Amino acid sequence: MTKVELVNSIANKMDCSKKDAEKALSAVIDSISDALVNGEKVTLIGFGTFEVRERAAKEGIIPRTGEKITIAAKKVPAFKAGKALKDSVAK
Repeated sequence: MTKVELVNSIANKMDCSKKDAEKALSAVIDSISDALVNGEKVTLIGFGTFEVRERAAKEGIIPRTGEKITIAAKKVPAFKAGKALKDSVAK
């Protein structure tokens, strides 16, 4: 499903305009992004949890040359599905 399809689905379910649905979706995405940037965890009961995880630095190899390089540590966004979402998908 693309963002446009998601906006259409929201508009149909909320019985509102596509413009209002896109504003709502953008507000949700922006709010989740802002929370993650600030190091906060976002938990939506029944859906899942968005959080920031830290990846440690590691050593890698360039396949063409065989040269060893160091891959820097970094923070990455992560999502863990909630029980209700897992159960609904499993049906």
